[in-house]
Amino acid sequence: MGHYLNPGSEGFRKMVNSDIYIDKTGILKYTNRVLNTMQNYLCVSRPRRFGKSMAAAMLAAYYSCEGNSGGLFSPFEIAKDESFEKYLNQYDTVFLNMQEFLSQSRDMDGMLDLLRRSVLWELLEKYPDFRYFDKTNLTRTMRDIYAGSKRPFVIITSD
Repeated sequence: MGHYLNPGSEGFRKMVNSDIYIDKTGILKYTNRVLNTMQNYLCVSRPRRFGKSMAAAMLAAYYSCEGNSGGLFSPFEIAKDESFEKYLNQYDTVFLNMQEFLSQSRDMDGMLDLLRRSVLWELLEKYPDFRYFDKTNLTRTMRDIYAGSKRPFVIITSD
């Protein structure tokens, strides 16, 4: 598991173990329904302090292909849905906290360069033996990985 690529379920596990956790796994039912459709680009927008980070951590824990988070989700609403097992831990998941990149950069170009290099670092470490057209181009590298692995990517960003 990486920091950006398939970060695992530890962040969501901590949230679930907190006294104030409220089950919001119903969003996974909707997300599963729109995967592989023209509506598969989602924006979960909420006011400050209304659970965006929790939702992002939940999505990463559910979709990430490294690890088995079935037990973590089994007590919650999503486990009752017919799509639960089909999509659980089936995707290479890229999780990006944009504040992290902004805080380490002087400008937008620097931020985007740091983001690109950080994700490429982990992708190329996980998939060293693939044939790449351009190892410095994040989009092309992800396309090459998908062509070789046939495992789709889920990309999650949060602020």
